Amino acid sequence: MWELYAPRMASILFTRGAPSLDIIDQEGLREAAQKAFTDDPGGTFAYGTSVGYVPLRTWLAEQHGVAPEQVLVTNGSMQADAFLFELLVQQGDDVVVEAPTYDRTLLNLRQRGAKIHAIELETDGINVDALEKLLESGVRPKLAHIIPNFHNPAGYTLSEAKRARLLDLAAKYDFVLFEDDPYVKVRFEGEPLPTMLSQDKNEKVVYASSFSKTMAPGIRCGYLVGPKAVIKSIQDIATTTYISPNMVAQSIVNSYCRSGRLEESVVNVRTALRARRDALVAALQRELPEAVFTAPQGGYFMWVELPGVSIDKLVPVAKEHGVEFVKGSDFLLEGGDNALRLAFSGVTPEQIDEGITRLGAAVRAL
Repeated sequence: MWELYAPRMASILFTRGAPSLDIIDQEGLREAAQKAFTDDPGGTFAYGTSVGYVPLRTWLAEQHGVAPEQVLVTNGSMQADAFLFELLVQQGDDVVVEAPTYDRTLLNLRQRGAKIHAIELETDGINVDALEKLLESGVRPKLAHIIPNFHNPAGYTLSEAKRARLLDLAAKYDFVLFEDDPYVKVRFEGEPLPTMLSQDKNEKVVYASSFSKTMAPGIRCGYLVGPKAVIKSIQDIATTTYISPNMVAQSIVNSYCRSGRLEESVVNVRTALRARRDALVAALQRELPEAVFTAPQGGYFMWVELPGVSIDKLVPVAKEHGVEFVKGSDFLLEGGDNALRLAFSGVTPEQIDEGITRLGAAVRAL
């Protein structure tokens, strides 16, 4: 009878791409907020402008080596994505994405009625040969959405050679290369690669990033960098959408960035996430030696394939064992039936070890 009353064990969640509270610089953000409120109450608490909090816009422009008129700060990078899609993508327009890609990107593009061309993602980034063949066939996309660093959901990084080829293709076939790069700072091994934005000589790149992954997801602050004409058009959309984004949040971000604590925070995030990545790799090798994966050099995610395992059948069994993840098929137009995404950012190494032990037991229970 005791089993009827035994408390259900808490689930270990590999579902959300967000850092756990213990690796967020709470004290630094409190100090940044106080400084923002004290130093610029007028700019912090007023409506502001549609381009975002102007001092933060200026700081971002300096970081990317561009004019401030090429930067627009938004309520998170997803809103930046949405603004760009609203500007460029209409019903029936061709758009290129990676396969797999971020599920919210697929949802947004589907809602806009885009004709989506999903190009295979390899461990060193999008299959550029396949993309070139698509372009040679006569398809003319409005944009190609690329997640270059520590891909969500795959964890892969786009090679330097492929970055150069994408820039050439964008110039030759006249499409926007949308470099969606929220994880760029979260590298914990290997050498950083130059952004496509920094090498763009033909004004074909629009770049997006976010402070959610390096500062705190609740801050909801992202941004776009691109050609002045594109940013001005998006500014017009932003004006009609909300007059201005969240000035309080952006003022705090500006204060935090200018305090010098951002780099310290990034180092702490990298150190914690590397330990979590390593724990995940070790646990998978022990509990699921048949699993196929490539350990990421940074970021929050790992793409895992379990040959011969139906993920649809595994999901409820895993939940009964107290572990949850996201199905690979959620990130694809088709396929992914034996793949899953594991987000390791929000769980400790100890939770990861236990979670993968539970996952292994669930697989064996099928």
